[in-house]
Amino acid sequence: MSTIIKVANEQEIIKKLSSYIEKISNDAILNRGKFFVGLSGGSVVKYLCEGLPQVDTAWDKWIVAFCDERVVPEDSEDSTFGTYNKQLIPKIGLDRKQFVVIKQGISASEAAKDYTEKLAKVFESDDFKFDLLLLGMGPDGHTCSLFPNHPLLKETFLKVAPITDSPKPPQERITLTYPVINNARNCIFAISGAGKADMVKRILKDKEDLPAGKVKSESGSVYWIVDDAAAKHL
Repeated sequence: MSTIIKVANEQEIIKKLSSYIEKISNDAILNRGKFFVGLSGGSVVKYLCEGLPQVDTAWDKWIVAFCDERVVPEDSEDSTFGTYNKQLIPKIGLDRKQFVVIKQGISASEAAKDYTEKLAKVFESDDFKFDLLLLGMGPDGHTCSLFPNHPLLKETFLKVAPITDSPKPPQERITLTYPVINNARNCIFAISGAGKADMVKRILKDKEDLPAGKVKSESGSVYWIVDDAAAKHL
């Protein structure tokens, strides 16, 4: 079941998102000693760069992975980790070593396998149970690198899958799959702007079978924080 939280504007999205992150991170650290979070690119980067410096949390207990990542060099503009490394890490108490990053200079298939092994190491388990996944939604309804009508939507074996034919460049990526996404304790979409309004309606009101709408945490919570412009058709 998804919980829809409507706020006035993008600044209110950032405030609401930050308050959820603070609560979820502190609960995880109190109860389990660590906070496992998965980040996305796109507008999520902006929200976190603005909001996270205000969050009161034990930064040294964070373990940060990525919901998806482009198979590109870290200094590429397309690298999600590269963007966070430049824009977020200098502002908060996180260290580069706390980020689970893809291996450089290998194929998407090898990168997905390596990333799976890295996650198994940090989770100390083959059951990857994130405390929080921060998800984006593209104009076509994709989330992570799970695109409409793509075979990966049906992937049930791989926890981290390669994609070499992404309809959105760059073509080579790795992505978490639904068995991991829907195993998370919490998933949050943060969506703003009139440009997303039709897709928000199609997923949340019309219940169209689109990738972002397939995020249905089996034992946790899914939150959609949407501003008035994005929620105008709800």
